[in-house]
Amino acid sequence: MDKNQLAQKALNLLEQLISIPSFSSEEDKTADAIEDWFRFFDIPFEREINNVYAVNKYFDEGKPTLLLNSHHDTVKPNSAYTKDPFYPHIENGKLYGLGSNDAGGALVSLIATFTHFYAKENLSHNIVMVASMEEESSGDNSLRGLLPKLPKIDVAIVGEPTLMQLAIAEKGLVVFDAQVKGTPSHAAHPNDDNPIYNSIEVLEWFKNYKFEKASEALGEVKVTVTQIKGGVQHNAVPAQVDLVLDVRVNDKYTNAEIAKILKEKAPCELKERSLRLNSSSIDKNHPLVQSGIALGRETYGSPTLSDQAALTCQSLKLGPGDSTRSHSADEFIYVEEVKEGIDLYIRILEGFL
Repeated sequence: MDKNQLAQKALNLLEQLISIPSFSSEEDKTADAIEDWFRFFDIPFEREINNVYAVNKYFDEGKPTLLLNSHHDTVKPNSAYTKDPFYPHIENGKLYGLGSNDAGGALVSLIATFTHFYAKENLSHNIVMVASMEEESSGDNSLRGLLPKLPKIDVAIVGEPTLMQLAIAEKGLVVFDAQVKGTPSHAAHPNDDNPIYNSIEVLEWFKNYKFEKASEALGEVKVTVTQIKGGVQHNAVPAQVDLVLDVRVNDKYTNAEIAKILKEKAPCELKERSLRLNSSSIDKNHPLVQSGIALGRETYGSPTLSDQAALTCQSLKLGPGDSTRSHSADEFIYVEEVKEGIDLYIRILEGFL
């Protein structure tokens, strides 16, 4: 099957996936559709809950392994949709539907690319293809939960919408719950320890604090206060004000280092929710990146999270579609983006494998 036929088959699969609701943890029917693809091409596969995965025909334990991964779960459609999110249709070259851009286009393009290479001999790397579940919810059954069942991964391409440019780094995430303490009292009485007033200094500190190390690809660590809550009635000073911090971590720090620094320095109590969503990166001189650069692709750092956060190996985020369309109303991907994605994935891997 040539590239054009493979691309048409991939677009058909994408339309099928769009038509099937597949919210995180509810991806069983889209997993069935992905299984049908592998059956059609006589490719053996495994399924773990709603994760579907396969390895290339001439898998050799003595060779390093390349992971190709993207997800088939989606967020729920927002209230601003004007089109049926589960009705895949093409208008002016755009394929509309929930999950078309994030990350259905990348997923079917990677599946098609894996199929292209599946039976090729004498590759420098093994290839593992994983269509994963629960990416949007960072669930326990996502790629993170599947990794112990996979061969050791040496390098990975994670399919997300990047306009087929090379995201060579991705910011990690730590969410903190913060407490600003004070003295509760009746509003009519003097009180120099009002936690709402105390929070002014704390908010200023978070607004102005800068971590020392910046990254060439990802810039500075970004600390943002995203929620604040305090008080329940007009005549009572509360005992505390609760804040939530969203901290986007560059590749110069681990999440554990970020937590240690902020807990030592911040003028309030802090508790992290999780440290598992670390930043990711791949050396710009890695042969996989250089193969993309040779094809005119540009490198950049991505501020958004993906299943890369589950990986400890070097990984590259790359895929058709535009990240700004993700989670938007009337989500779409251009048909030509999918076709270009398959062609570029194949050409990049030809230069690498």
